[in-house]
Parts: sequence; C-alpha cells; structure tokens
Amino acid sequence: MALSSGKSKLILAAIFVLIVAVGAFGGYKFWDYKENNPKFCVACHLMTPAYQAWARSVHTGISCHKCHHLSLMDQNKLLISFIFKNPKSVPPRHGETIVPWKLCVNCHYDTDSHYPQAPKINNSPMHAQHFFAQKIECTKCHGYIVHHFRPQPRFCLRCHPGREVHGVGMKGLACLNCHTDRTPDLKPDRLKCLYCHGSKETRQQLMADKTIDVTHYQPQSALVRMATKITWSPDSPMQFYCYQCHKPHGNLLPDRAVCIHCHPDIMRTGKHQLHIQMMNMKCTDCHTPHIWRVTPAIAKKKCTKCHEYRDPMKFIS
Repeated sequence: MALSSGKSKLILAAIFVLIVAVGAFGGYKFWDYKENNPKFCVACHLMTPAYQAWARSVHTGISCHKCHHLSLMDQNKLLISFIFKNPKSVPPRHGETIVPWKLCVNCHYDTDSHYPQAPKINNSPMHAQHFFAQKIECTKCHGYIVHHFRPQPRFCLRCHPGREVHGVGMKGLACLNCHTDRTPDLKPDRLKCLYCHGSKETRQQLMADKTIDVTHYQPQSALVRMATKITWSPDSPMQFYCYQCHKPHGNLLPDRAVCIHCHPDIMRTGKHQLHIQMMNMKCTDCHTPHIWRVTPAIAKKKCTKCHEYRDPMKFIS
C-alpha cells in the first residue's frame, strides 16, 4: 500500500535529519581529532621526529594543540603545501617564534598555573637573566626537538661564542655543569666547583637544593671520580670564588702572574724575591693551593727539601 504524502514527507525529513546528524557528528569527531589529538600531527611524515621526541618528553601528557596555535589561514597553507608541494623536510623558521612565551608561562609561572606540577621559573636567576631581563623567547633555548625541550649541554655557545672551557677533563662539559642558579650572576660559587672537586657529602648537599644545574646537567660519575679533590678550609686566607684564580674559559691553572696581580708588593716582603726571582720558584712550591698559609707542619715538609727547618713566621721579617 502506498504511503500517504504526509508520511512520505515525514520519513524523508527523518532521513534528512539523520544524515545531517551523522554528518555533524562525524564532522565534530574529525574536528576534535584534528584539534585535540596529537596523532593527527603525525599524519604528515615530516612531523614524525617531533612527535617521537614529544612522546618521550615531559610534555607527553599535554596535547600539541595546547602550545601550537594556528590560524585557519595557516592551517590551509600547511594543507596546500602538503598536498601540492610534497615537501621532504620542514622549511627553515628564520627566527620565527612558533610557540610564544605567553603560552609557556601558563604552566611555568607560579600564578594561576594550568599545571601546578610543572617546574616554575619565578625564582630562577637563569630565567631572570634570559627571560625577564633580556626578553629572550623560551623557544630560543627550549625549542629544539632532538633534545626534548631541554637545551643541549653546550647550547649556550650559540649566543656566547668563544666561551669554550679548557683544562683536563673539563673540555666538553655542559655549560650548566658550572654555571648555576645558586648565584645571582649565574657564575659558579665555591660549593658548585666542589661538586666535582669535593666530597660525596658536598654533592648530596647540592642535589638537595634541586637547582637546574644539578637536576638536569650532572657530570658523569667517571669524570667526578677523575677530578682532583681539593682541601679547603673555612679559615683559609683567601675566601673568594674559585674563578677569581681559575679561568675555565682561558687559563684554567693560575700561574705566578695571577698571584702577583693580587699581591703586587710581595717581592718586597721577606724572602719572596730570593725565592721567586733568583731561584725561579713557583708560589705553590711553598704555598699549598687552597690552604695557602705556611704552617710549621707544612714548613717541616716543604722547606726542608731545600734547607734546614726555619720558623715560617720569621720568613716575612
């Protein structure tokens, strides 16, 4: 029996609504997949290295779209390029900021953070210098996928050329093996140098502080074991930072000229002229590095190599 005109229209309307609903649902699911699922990004083979690095990084639980925001125009440009040009590599960025700092601080600044567990940069002198003072974009240092959002160990040399370190064991060290968030000027304090040149207790103390130079850039254990261990006393005459004598970017081991720079009148004091100029002795032949003060016990070991024991307190007279 033929359907009435009214019923036919009702069925056609229902079919139309169903088609629209299915289409709308499918369209929404595709839009949701495209806008919120990181797997959509890897549909383009060029993004495979970026996707793999993201999957292994600390950001693995955060969708790509939380950081990468593209306008509809930019999305269409990428689609056209992918379909018609079939590029083999990601084009040069030429300094373009892909993820602006305003998105990074949503998680990494301690004010209404979207992710309370994310590390914060509020109290980091390293970020105070580069981000807050110099206004350097976060991706300038953190935007290289091969290192999973962490600057590579010697990345600083991109902006600080010629600042290589020298000396046995130090060549090739990460910049943050020495430079630290512990000091306002980022230069290593004495305790930081003692990470390699001190005791296990010192290393444990530094690790407990959890500054980024020890949480991210710890020297290899073999290198720490190889490092010369120094004896330093809180009552040593010189209480300044190690880098005032040791120049890791230049002359790592100080020579006599470094000592004379701070002690210009030493030749007129006691028997220094005799020992230095006439006998061509080094300062460290008598003064034990990092202790410096010649005690009677030290004099009985060192001075008696050349002559009979003499009271070191009478040396300066």
